[in-house]
Amino acid sequence: MNNEELMGVIEGLLFVSGEEGLSLHQLSKIIEVPIWSIEHAVEELQKSYAQSHRGLVIMKSNQIYHLTTKTDHSIYIKRLFSTPTNTRLSQAALETLAIIAYQQPITRTEIEEVRGVNSDRPVQTLLARQLIEEVGRKETVGRPVLFGTSKDFLTYFGLTSIEELPNLNDNIELEDIVEEADLFFDRYEDMQQPK
Repeated sequence: MNNEELMGVIEGLLFVSGEEGLSLHQLSKIIEVPIWSIEHAVEELQKSYAQSHRGLVIMKSNQIYHLTTKTDHSIYIKRLFSTPTNTRLSQAALETLAIIAYQQPITRTEIEEVRGVNSDRPVQTLLARQLIEEVGRKETVGRPVLFGTSKDFLTYFGLTSIEELPNLNDNIELEDIVEEADLFFDRYEDMQQPK
């Protein structure tokens, strides 16, 4: 492996290691090259990142190397995280949100019974976006968490209360709730997009 290839591998490993970072020893063991070779490649990467047109830097802390952004760019990074995102919810998240909205309070297991698939990730996404919240625990074995929609859900979809959700036919199957609610949520998401 030549030095440029080695630098690329190290860069990728530092990127995926995130906050944990990697030591020279760990890099040497993973890539199976001598530590002196790793050290030389890291130094070359640091020189490359030191150029003003680069946005990253390799930081060393307690013998661990981290790939991070330059402090000069912190103002832009703060703006990124303080700007509301307009990203759309995935189909799985929309399905999960529809089920929770119409069947709340509901447990994760009950959501999965309706969807027929694991719903951990969609539930976590909805919690992170604060569209749902924990509203209590079900009085049953294991006392599973009950989920319901949040005030942010109402605000996001322009509702004053959950009763403003479109009515569902009494004979409708639970699976049809997803389709009906998807149409409703898509309409509101389209309204939220910048023109």
